[in-house]
Amino acid sequence: MIKIKSPTRVDLAGGTLDMWPLYNFTHGATIINVAIDIWTRVELTMGADKTIQIESLDLKQTWTFKSYQDFKSSTDSKIKLYQSVIFKFEKDFSQKLNQGFSLKTQSESPIGGGLGGSSSLVISLLKAFAKAFNFKFKNSHEMVHWAHNIEAEVLNTPTGTQDYYPAISGGLNLLHYSAYGIEQKVLETQSSPLYDNFLLIYTGRTHHSGLNNFEVLKSAVAKDQKVMSALQQIKIIADQMQHALETKNWSIIPELFQAEYKARIQLTPAFTSPEIEKLHEIGLSNGAEAVKICGAGGGGCVLIWVKPANRQKVIEACEKEKFQSLNARPVSPLSDLSDYL
Repeated sequence: MIKIKSPTRVDLAGGTLDMWPLYNFTHGATIINVAIDIWTRVELTMGADKTIQIESLDLKQTWTFKSYQDFKSSTDSKIKLYQSVIFKFEKDFSQKLNQGFSLKTQSESPIGGGLGGSSSLVISLLKAFAKAFNFKFKNSHEMVHWAHNIEAEVLNTPTGTQDYYPAISGGLNLLHYSAYGIEQKVLETQSSPLYDNFLLIYTGRTHHSGLNNFEVLKSAVAKDQKVMSALQQIKIIADQMQHALETKNWSIIPELFQAEYKARIQLTPAFTSPEIEKLHEIGLSNGAEAVKICGAGGGGCVLIWVKPANRQKVIEACEKEKFQSLNARPVSPLSDLSDYL
């Protein structure tokens, strides 16, 4: 049995600009995110009797197919993601796929949590089948290229690419987007304020990242000046965030989070919600220094930047209002990448 787990992520700066062609509109962009210990998991066992069994612990559903051909021809929308991933290996590994397999998947991320849970699951699936077939991706960029095209195919909407990198590499990711491609730099997360001041809260309301970001994309293509100004400001803040992280200027992080919050809600009102506004108020009034919308906002999770001395007070205030503390922490860079890169 092959067992794989991949982290999800919290985006710290530059989000939305990872969608092509938005970063071209701002002459490149820096995207910063950090892997967290909320995982997606895959268990894969290659078979010998042609039967294919897929179990989703999240959906509480199991599918059994007598053959790979039956699996391929299924029109059940709930297995479209599995089909899209597995079909990518069909050209080179059809004989092994025809021998059957058993697959079990699980995501610890709340649905619509803004943590890149579906993206992480795609990466976990790619890792599992790559390991099973002894297939090596050239690098993390090639794996990301597969993954974001798979999600675009399944979701029928444009997708960004930042979510996949922390699922592959772990750690604190500094990503630079330009016409020349994507550059990735991975930093350690432990023994720093990034680890100590990190508090993740779930609003209880799901969000729809693809739809929110697509609205921004359409507005940018239409040259909406308010949106373009906000995107430019988000780019500047991300550049400042990168400098702060590389120089360990931690004191400026709350200021940058607050500035990013103001710029992001200028993109579209859908990035905020009554729940996020309430969390913002609760956090700051109970000793937190800043609040960061996760993903495309509108719901999902919120990162609260709070010193350890005030952490419990903020948690209790949030839980009193029925928000959920996820007790998540940043993840160090992953070391076990040789099975698929």
